[in-house]
Amino acid sequence: MTCPLAALRRIIPAVQPLDENRIRKSFVNCSKGEAQRLALPPGLSGLDWSEVDFLGWRDPRAAQNAYLVAPYGDEVVGVALRAAAKHRSSLKSSLCAFCGTIHAATDVSLFAARRVGAAGKQGNTVGTYVCADLACGLYLRGKRRPAVHNPVDRAPLEERVERMLANVARFLDEVTTDNVG
Repeated sequence: MTCPLAALRRIIPAVQPLDENRIRKSFVNCSKGEAQRLALPPGLSGLDWSEVDFLGWRDPRAAQNAYLVAPYGDEVVGVALRAAAKHRSSLKSSLCAFCGTIHAATDVSLFAARRVGAAGKQGNTVGTYVCADLACGLYLRGKRRPAVHNPVDRAPLEERVERMLANVARFLDEVTTDNVG
């Protein structure tokens, strides 16, 4: 499964509305049973899909569990994530690998996703540092503000969203690659 970056242009500006069934069926790195049991994002039924670039949320019952559902090529792919323990210091800052927002270190989490296929069954994972609340699109649109100052990115919103989706696609490329050979 590869996602050419040119395909991202067809996805912008937003993800098409997804229902519970479509979200659960999109998961590629967990079993069907795990996908059926995962907690869906709070407020899904009232979500304004016009500004959703990808759907990301933490499980309110188990905060170390997180989920990402994103456009990937001509489909939507979901991956289950596991968050590492939070940083204790807010004196340092960290950069989100998806949207490029600079946050206090406590507001960025290392998320690991099990790879698909044999690699995932052997315990192979892919990790990346992302906004701890997975609200990258809101930071890009200025609807949420990080606790630390960020330089102004004067690129048009569409370009910034495209850059973010390209970063998400690269992460999904890694997750969906069964590198056991």
